[in-house]
Amino acid sequence: MPELAEVEFYRKRWALAATGDTVERVLTHDTKKLLRHLDLPHFRRALTGSTLLSSSTAAKQMAFRFSGDAWLGIHLGMSGELSVFPADHVPRKHDHLVLITTRHALVFNDPRMFGRVDFDVGAEPPPWWGKIARPILSPAFSFEAVATFLARRARAPIKAVLLMQEQFPGIGNWMADEVLWRAAIHPARRAGTLRPKEVRALWRECRHVCRLALAAIAGRGDTLPPDLNVGIPPSWLFLHRWQPGGTCPRSRRPLAHATIGGRTTCWSPARQKLK
Repeated sequence: MPELAEVEFYRKRWALAATGDTVERVLTHDTKKLLRHLDLPHFRRALTGSTLLSSSTAAKQMAFRFSGDAWLGIHLGMSGELSVFPADHVPRKHDHLVLITTRHALVFNDPRMFGRVDFDVGAEPPPWWGKIARPILSPAFSFEAVATFLARRARAPIKAVLLMQEQFPGIGNWMADEVLWRAAIHPARRAGTLRPKEVRALWRECRHVCRLALAAIAGRGDTLPPDLNVGIPPSWLFLHRWQPGGTCPRSRRPLAHATIGGRTTCWSPARQKLK
């Protein structure tokens, strides 16, 4: 599933190509579940003739603001991606939303259809955007807020807690593993067993990994790095976690894998000990 940095990458891809452009046509796969909740005739009328003004990301979602106070929200789900093609692009089987602008075709493609398209018209951000948790890199993501959240979920494995979007927006599977590895915390540790020093390390590494991921993966909006490896230094767990016989880039000892909190998890037994 796309995480914080990948979502920002895809937002940039559309924004760099089409900010300031006018939407000439809106093409939709009307019967698909990720669009069924919309009033599609109204959706198409409102966007046709509008201009893309700005865009932003929050957690795993994007919002594109158009003239006429139109707001387009996109959640990529498991397999969604945003692409840019020439304006004469013919929609493919899984191109569920295509915005034809003066210069390009902005395409939302989602083969597995776990994504979602939201739409609203209004001067203020719509409810589906305003209810998203504050970003990890914002002042609202404080050590105290994290400590309180962990205390309320004391019996849950810390890996599962890190995937809870109401406190850790944008953190997904690989980022959670990276955070825990850097903080030297075993992913199966119960959240309530972490000492204040460990909670602070967790809070610090959440912010650090978000910054690193955004710089390495989302820094460009034209080409997605192959396997997300371009620009990521070899000191990251990310580059070693699924290699056959992969070893920890710090201890040089073998990595371990298991399902924890319902998600496939990688960690370094030499570094992340289960206390």
